[in-house]
Amino acid sequence: MENLGKTDPDGETAANTSNVSEDAVAATEGDHDPYFEPVVTLPEIQIKTNEEEEEEMVKLRCKLFRYHTIESPAEWKERGTGDVKILKNGYKKTVRLLMRQDKTLKIRANHYITPYMELKPNCGSDRAWVWSVVADFADEEPKQELFAIRFANAENARLFKEVFDEARGIVTVAEVKTKEDEEKRRSDELKEEVDTKTTDPTDKSKAEDKTADDVSKQLEKMTVKGDQTKE
Repeated sequence: MENLGKTDPDGETAANTSNVSEDAVAATEGDHDPYFEPVVTLPEIQIKTNEEEEEEMVKLRCKLFRYHTIESPAEWKERGTGDVKILKNGYKKTVRLLMRQDKTLKIRANHYITPYMELKPNCGSDRAWVWSVVADFADEEPKQELFAIRFANAENARLFKEVFDEARGIVTVAEVKTKEDEEKRRSDELKEEVDTKTTDPTDKSKAEDKTADDVSKQLEKMTVKGDQTKE
């Protein structure tokens, strides 16, 4: 019978490895990284952020607060910590402020910057600002909000205000240009309407026919009246 083991000098039984080849040992000791073909291949999905057509004017890390008025007394409550962006849409001539929460990327502020918005210092701090919004869309429906934003240092706060004021200037110019274009369009339409009425041959012919009819009626009245006088 073949011996399955042998006793070492200390009296312990050792496994018989005389039949194991060196190649097998080398294969066992080496790194083994098998490749398994996936059962299902999933296509890559590109997630849209709705920022694809916008230019990033500034991006800064901040902490955002919202003035909570539902409960009494009203108080400031933290809205989230993350990156705030000011995004410009060159085609629509609009600028909006967008702030997302860290990790979850949940939107905490999302509204257009208008010429009437103004950043004001928060309690005299050189790294915090307060501003009001007529319609913020962070909760998917427009809400009037009062926001406060705080930065890590005064330099970031100053940079944010500079870009914010630049955005106000951009939308102010765009708004004035839109009004001028609208007034010019209305003026052109009115002028075209007046020119059409004065130069349309059909209208002129109708006016001449009406004048001729009026003259004929007057002559008829005069003739009838003269005949009655003779009788």
